[in-house]
Amino acid sequence: MPEPLDAALTEVRALLLDPALTRAVAAGRRRGHRPSMVRAELRPVALKAGPRLQIATSDGARPYTRNVAPGTEAGAAVDALLAEPFGNWHVETADVTLQLRVTKSGEAQVHRVAAARPAPEPGGHDRAKEWLLDPGDEIFAEIGGSAAKRRQVDAFLRALAATLPDDLTGPLRVVDLGCGNAYLTFAAYRYLSQRGLDVRLVGVDVREDQRRRNTELAERLGWADRVSFVAGTIADAAVEPAPDLVLALHACDTATDEALARAVRWDARWVLAAPCCHHDLAAQLRARPAPPPYELLTRHGILRERFADVLTDSLRAALLRLHGYRTEVVEFVDSRHTPRNLLIRARRVGAAPGPEQRAEYRALLDQWQVTPRLETLLATREG
Repeated sequence: MPEPLDAALTEVRALLLDPALTRAVAAGRRRGHRPSMVRAELRPVALKAGPRLQIATSDGARPYTRNVAPGTEAGAAVDALLAEPFGNWHVETADVTLQLRVTKSGEAQVHRVAAARPAPEPGGHDRAKEWLLDPGDEIFAEIGGSAAKRRQVDAFLRALAATLPDDLTGPLRVVDLGCGNAYLTFAAYRYLSQRGLDVRLVGVDVREDQRRRNTELAERLGWADRVSFVAGTIADAAVEPAPDLVLALHACDTATDEALARAVRWDARWVLAAPCCHHDLAAQLRARPAPPPYELLTRHGILRERFADVLTDSLRAALLRLHGYRTEVVEFVDSRHTPRNLLIRARRVGAAPGPEQRAEYRALLDQWQVTPRLETLLATREG
């Protein structure tokens, strides 16, 4: 339930000055107001002069960082930040995570989460789920925080974490092709930046209104200098420089093929694609009889459609392998939450395909007499 804003900000102040503070972020703006900065981040640091509270702010063009001493100096700096009309505060301490969002009516919606409990002793109860992105994180106030959305975000981030090496350092260029309303785009940036990576992320969607909406959200979060959006097709949108990581999550039908083709042409190091509908190969299967003895697989419409899904993604994975990618097809999120729960996960290794791999792929095409859209886009079918 909404709470009085003054009381909620008093609680935030106490947490910001608590020695147990680990991190805090202020971003967004209240209705009818605009802060003098787009984002502020606070964290404790240990300097030669002693402990300090580091405050990093950004006006959207350039960052500014200062370190203030505990006590009066820190209190004054915190009071100045709390006086800014930020729309969201996210505060983490060793004991609690607090998410505050200012409503349109000027009240505070506050979400508090106790710090994760340690693992139980053998024979004890299962511990609480460990989320890769805290359910109280400020981002959920912007992208929506339903239980279903949190589960999908967490499942996606776990797939992303399993794809990237643990020791990854340096700049990381990411593109999300067909990003839509971009809630997974923003979640990816949040998670990767929390890993300490220098991330630059571009979201691509064909709709100009989505580009405007997503750009405005990036500005509210204070990420506009690192997260940007362009309107254009997956096949033709301008993305420079070429990305290291390509995301294509629930791009419909052959849009997934267009995303995979661009990833291959970019020589992207990693690819995560969650296909959606599979109409192209399903239409090809309807147009000709199935090879014996597989007529029963395609006699019934619903079975033919499901088989087309499996065949399409099997051929996509095979084509990626023929182009130097080590490819896995895994579950994206539990099928109870969405039937479109398959994820193609690929890592470029640069290994040339062997004759057996080429022969397997060609034999499957010849038997079913289909032409995958991805093959056409890459022009790689062996004659």
